[in-house]
Amino acid sequence: MDGGDHRLCGRGQWSARGDEGNDVCGRNALTSSVVNSRYYSMAPTPTMDVDDSFLQDWQHLLDTHPVCRMTRNTSDPPIDAVNIPHVVAMVGLPARGKTFIAMKLARYLNWAGMPTKVFNVGDYRRKAMGLFPGHDFFLSANREGTAIRNKVALDALQDVVEFLSSGGQVAVYDAANITQERRKLIHKIIVERMGYKLFFIESICNEPKIIEANIMESKVTNPDYSEMPTEDAVNDFLKRIDHYCSRYEAIDEENEKTFSFMKIFDAGRRVVVHKQEGHIQSRVAYYLMNIHITPRSIYLTRVSRSSSTTSPECVDPHLLSHWHGESVFNQMGRIGGDSDLSPNGLQYSNALAKFIKSQNIPNLRIWTSYMKRTIQTAANIDAPQERWKALNEIDAGICEGLTYEEIQEQLPEEFAARDNNKYQYRYPRGESYEDVVYRLESVMMELERQENVLVVGHQAVLRCVLAYFLDKTGEELPYLKVPLHSIIKLTPQAYGCKVELFKIPIECVDTHRCKPIVTRNDEGKEEYIGPEDVVHQERTEVTAVQGLVTKMSVSPSKDASSAVAARNQDDEGCVKTTIYKF
Repeated sequence: MDGGDHRLCGRGQWSARGDEGNDVCGRNALTSSVVNSRYYSMAPTPTMDVDDSFLQDWQHLLDTHPVCRMTRNTSDPPIDAVNIPHVVAMVGLPARGKTFIAMKLARYLNWAGMPTKVFNVGDYRRKAMGLFPGHDFFLSANREGTAIRNKVALDALQDVVEFLSSGGQVAVYDAANITQERRKLIHKIIVERMGYKLFFIESICNEPKIIEANIMESKVTNPDYSEMPTEDAVNDFLKRIDHYCSRYEAIDEENEKTFSFMKIFDAGRRVVVHKQEGHIQSRVAYYLMNIHITPRSIYLTRVSRSSSTTSPECVDPHLLSHWHGESVFNQMGRIGGDSDLSPNGLQYSNALAKFIKSQNIPNLRIWTSYMKRTIQTAANIDAPQERWKALNEIDAGICEGLTYEEIQEQLPEEFAARDNNKYQYRYPRGESYEDVVYRLESVMMELERQENVLVVGHQAVLRCVLAYFLDKTGEELPYLKVPLHSIIKLTPQAYGCKVELFKIPIECVDTHRCKPIVTRNDEGKEEYIGPEDVVHQERTEVTAVQGLVTKMSVSPSKDASSAVAARNQDDEGCVKTTIYKF
């Protein structure tokens, strides 16, 4: 099954001889139960030593919980055979990256246009209990703990069904689901009663270093251990893993052969897909085959534009977000085209190369579009370069080559339609933001496989990339701020993405336009949403000539009035400045 000799013993226990000689609980560097042998195996699985009261509690819960009585209403419209709602159910021991996979998958599916939500059973438990009582809570002999765990698991499953019934397309059920009995129950409710699709994803890890990293990066900082010293938290969590190991039954390809499932070994070293059904499961499997946990950063920068172009006061504000980098067309006040960089653009190109060199980024690759202004912007950077047609700027269709005044005068209905739904609005014979997301999917899949990459792109395209990493909705995406003459650094982390921004102080205008509010008399009014909508948490200004770095911390505003006040401060409410030398 995996990269060594594995066999199933007893009640679903693994006896494994892998590359490192570790069992599925990752015993070796993490626990004291190390023997001087290449073979490591879990302790024999104890028989579930429970009295009738445990069984009575469980049966009573099954008889009374609403989710166990749910069934598809025959009066409901028939489910689309192609787009049947899906439940993705996680399987595996603690510290195997289940929540990391669940959140990353949900972010991707939402970005790709499939309404998805994660239902984490641990969150339900914390809400029901409050203070975490310690590892003893997870003992199979703990009647009270068992009852609470069973109830919150069914509570979350009920919310899964309600989410899909109300229009959701994919629900990720983030729980351990380590027994065959629990997986059969999920299948009965989701597939047999509700008629939805079910896809199990089991994360199996035999590599102690990965498990240890998962504990240190994710679990020690989760709410259960927020008030506990790190060493105590690690010890408690290792005992918690042992309690799960005693009951763990890996998905069995014979006993559970009717299920659709995917097994991921050691964070992607090996993947097994069984009985995959439909395009959603196909996309899920393909996506998870491409992600990795290697530390890396992605750098984004827009092609430049200087103040020599048309003043923003002279340009209609409804279309400001579609300005490209400065080119001959920019200087003429026309959108689109494939012109060369302006003198200020060439100056930014030189400064960008110096900045990238100063960062000493290992194994850096440069991606650009096929448009001349991105290629010229990256021309001075000493690193391998690739061109992507998919990174070309949004196609403005019949609006290409027009001035903003001409668009407003000749196409007033298009002008208004774009404001009404900017994400789905498609230029006549051109593209929408939604179209751009679709064509970027292959780029994002490859970006997940890479290490350090600098993407030199255009405003609309980089907004789509940012929305993926920052988990933004389609409504938010077209208004993400991608400032000119700046480098955005994205560092993916366990449950999110760290964002930094480096600004090269070469003269330019601000092409960002906030989300408008259209009144009854169709007067366009701008709504300032505040610094929290700026794509960065930290902002860094780089003076390439003097060799100084000014690093500014941004404090998000608490209300609309403070947001307006913050806008009037030093560019997005910078409140703290520290100067560093390269």
